[in-house]
Amino acid sequence: MTDFDAGAATGAADFPRKVLDLFDAYVHGALDRRGFLNQCAAHVGGMVSATAVLAALSPDFARGQVIPADDARVATSRIDIPSPQGHGTVRAYVARPATKGDGDLPVVIVAHENRGLNPHIEDVARRLALEGFMAVAPDALTTLGGYPGDEDKAREMFATLDRAKIGEDFVAAANHARTMPGSNGKLAATGFCFGGGIANLLATRLPDLRAAIPFYGSPPPLEDVPAIKAQLLIHYAGNDTRVNASWPDYKAALDKAGIDYQVFIYEGVEHGFNNDTTPRFDKEAAALAWSRTLELLRRTLI
Repeated sequence: MTDFDAGAATGAADFPRKVLDLFDAYVHGALDRRGFLNQCAAHVGGMVSATAVLAALSPDFARGQVIPADDARVATSRIDIPSPQGHGTVRAYVARPATKGDGDLPVVIVAHENRGLNPHIEDVARRLALEGFMAVAPDALTTLGGYPGDEDKAREMFATLDRAKIGEDFVAAANHARTMPGSNGKLAATGFCFGGGIANLLATRLPDLRAAIPFYGSPPPLEDVPAIKAQLLIHYAGNDTRVNASWPDYKAALDKAGIDYQVFIYEGVEHGFNNDTTPRFDKEAAALAWSRTLELLRRTLI
């Protein structure tokens, strides 16, 4: 077997299917770093190539940035929110248009992946600010000192947290955001991977949530589905067999409860297709999913 040239890969389709599956397992905690490298090496020609593959598939926040952190069009801040049922306090990144228009703004909760509030999710919050929303992005790693600046360390930290308390932190953040200065009280939520699951969870916990938009997220407890009042817009990646396996049961629960939802499965793309910091990003699918997301947010919040 010849060594795989990770440097020549420009998108997910350039990587062997097995390598993408191994990377998904690594990102979600089923493999540690050494386990990924050892197994990947068997498919790409050796350990040197495996190490290059891991680097190529890992996030490059500078490459994927859309709205710079110092963009003058966006006003940002960080706030501490009491979360007595969660970890005590959760810190959130807040992004809003720098120029105040007429009236207060609707709020979108932005829920991160399983690495805490990294630069990519902050960038997503700024993108929403430029669309006329107040974006509030909590960091589940607050209780451990916040996002550490290293994805492997962040993933390790995140794995030690109580998932139920994380959910309570996001509920507390959403309830607080509704009453923040500059908020008009209208509320929606979106999230990615783990955060997609949080968007689903918030839909069951907040009866006044107007829209929930999970990207490749796990469903909420199915017995809680009848409590959903929000309009759901559910995005799945066609190649994401791990997450998609939960969809038939979720769909059945939504249909039985008569929930208002739309679901889109973007064929041929990977889990994480909306994340433009990695080769799993798919520009066409991401643009379509984002346009659908903005359409629902505008329709339900503005």
